[in-house]
Amino acid sequence: MMAPDLDRLLAPFKAGGRETCFHGRHISPQIYAGLDGTNWRLADYLRRGGYSALKKVLGKGEAGGEALTPDQVIAELKLSALRGRGGAGFPTGLKWSFMPRQFPGPKYLVCNSDEGEPGTCKDRDLLAYNPHAVIEGMAIAAYAMGVKTGYNYIHGEIFEIYQRFEEALREAREAGFLGDNILGSGFSFQLHAHHGFGAYICGEETGLLESLEGKKGQPRFKPPFPASFGLYGKPTTINNTETFAAVPWIINHGGQAYLECGKPNNGGTKIFSVVGDVNQPGNFEIPLGTPFAKLLELAGGVKGGALKAVIPGGSSAPVLPAKTMMDLTMDYDAIAKAGSMLGSGAVIVMNDTRCMVKSLLRLNYFYMHESCGQCTPCREGTGWMWRLIDRIEHGKGRKEDLELLESVAFNIKGRTICALGDAAAMPVEGMLKHFRDEFVHHIEHKTCKVAVPA
Repeated sequence: MMAPDLDRLLAPFKAGGRETCFHGRHISPQIYAGLDGTNWRLADYLRRGGYSALKKVLGKGEAGGEALTPDQVIAELKLSALRGRGGAGFPTGLKWSFMPRQFPGPKYLVCNSDEGEPGTCKDRDLLAYNPHAVIEGMAIAAYAMGVKTGYNYIHGEIFEIYQRFEEALREAREAGFLGDNILGSGFSFQLHAHHGFGAYICGEETGLLESLEGKKGQPRFKPPFPASFGLYGKPTTINNTETFAAVPWIINHGGQAYLECGKPNNGGTKIFSVVGDVNQPGNFEIPLGTPFAKLLELAGGVKGGALKAVIPGGSSAPVLPAKTMMDLTMDYDAIAKAGSMLGSGAVIVMNDTRCMVKSLLRLNYFYMHESCGQCTPCREGTGWMWRLIDRIEHGKGRKEDLELLESVAFNIKGRTICALGDAAAMPVEGMLKHFRDEFVHHIEHKTCKVAVPA
């Protein structure tokens, strides 16, 4: 079993786990509440009020009362404005309502813990230090959608996390929170862990399903969508790890209270992975709608120079310059209006010593490497983009390369089965939009415009 690195772990919990002042109100953390980096076991979770939401749903709470109906559970999720925390930001309650509850055969619930987006490290820590919140959230979701079997697909390069989640599953089964006839309610739900092998493409939900079925992890054509044709061809709902972890708080406190923690259409708190040129990188739970400046302060401010740029939602999100970012709030709508995406919530901070050509070269190498090769525009286009940027970076660029680079990016976007092609193209478009002068300087002077750290 994994031994926690407490020095690394405790700093983010102390910063992101404290109350945050938001619109004059102090908002306590929801998913990080009470965590100290060591208290992840079932007994610890129960002391923090764990599984009280599941008991409430099943009518087995200490205060008594009737069980909630599946429609009531979904209504609370819709009211909460909880949006998918994996990147797409789709309304969770609406997604749950797509599941055909009267379907006569098997149905499945899947947690997407295949966290592979560069800069993102929140789901890994959630599974390590609050795994029972994910289990409880999945059990509530299964009840709401009439599902009896679920899987948590965990990124293969964090095998210790998989082992810890298996231990949490064992504890939950032995305590009667999973399995047949949970808490004597007549509701049954079997939950299993499955580890991948580190393929970024399996974070795409249909590629994940293919892998879960034992096949090559390549995305499927849509439609049909997983809600009607998912795992083993049966109706399936897939949500992100953090999305499930948010559900118990919503059930215990109500959808309206969760909504009011954030802002309209952006309910609740969100965990942001702040990485890059900051003094205290880590995961921070703050209300959606919190100013970026406040998040940057929690992460200790910019390290090694002045703020130059921020990638606000993981490496696939278009970069934004410092001036734009400092005026923004951290929520789906504000970031989208500025021309980028909140995405997975990975905030990559870049100071003024960073060369944008070199940074883009590294990003595009990742997408070229991780393309599954199924779609020609992505398979060939990611390689073309990387070679063009590599040529510019090493002083061999030509003036026409920038137009060619934009053309290749344009011809990838929207022309692939899944969004990996878009994920590779959008950083290129963002960099050329906001930092074109650096690319021009590389081409004209064969040198970098900024002092790049060794």
